Amino acid sequence: MNSKIFVFIAVLALVGILGGIIVVGPTIVVGGIGTDTNQNVKTLPPITIELVDISVLKISERNATIQVEFEIFNPNPRAVIVQTMDYQLFETTFSNYEQLDGGTIGSRPEGMVEFGSNYYTLLGNNSIVLKDKIVVPNTQNGDELWNALKTDTASYRISGTVYYNLSSMTSGQENTLDYEFFK
Repeated sequence: MNSKIFVFIAVLALVGILGGIIVVGPTIVVGGIGTDTNQNVKTLPPITIELVDISVLKISERNATIQVEFEIFNPNPRAVIVQTMDYQLFETTFSNYEQLDGGTIGSRPEGMVEFGSNYYTLLGNNSIVLKDKIVVPNTQNGDELWNALKTDTASYRISGTVYYNLSSMTSGQENTLDYEFFK
């Protein structure tokens, strides 16, 4: 017989096996409300987030530079990929509903492959500190706000969402963690 037929069958079998592994693979989900009770599904605890600090680094008559720091902890034995962390910052003595500023730490992959992505791989049973700087312009409308920032007596509320996956884009679903802190 022709050897090309055997090579074709071997390649086809290999592609079929790899495709089966990717499609059927292990099912792992991050636990939460309404988690599936199927015995074939392994449930992992969700990541945790803590507010480390909100501080005014520099202030002038024109603007203030504020730094926010978060610590994200992965209690799982497997790594997770923290894609983005969205946040909104409020100064509560000035206004509990008018957002002072906000931002995003990281980036979400778009398309099939994204090179140079700004996401964070968090190994199992480890934590990472994520920081961001915000420049808030002085609009001259909030002397009460500016005085609170200058004297370091500001009260903050910060809320947002962390988007993360398990250690690969093909295993598990995208997970979210909503948070809110007061300082």
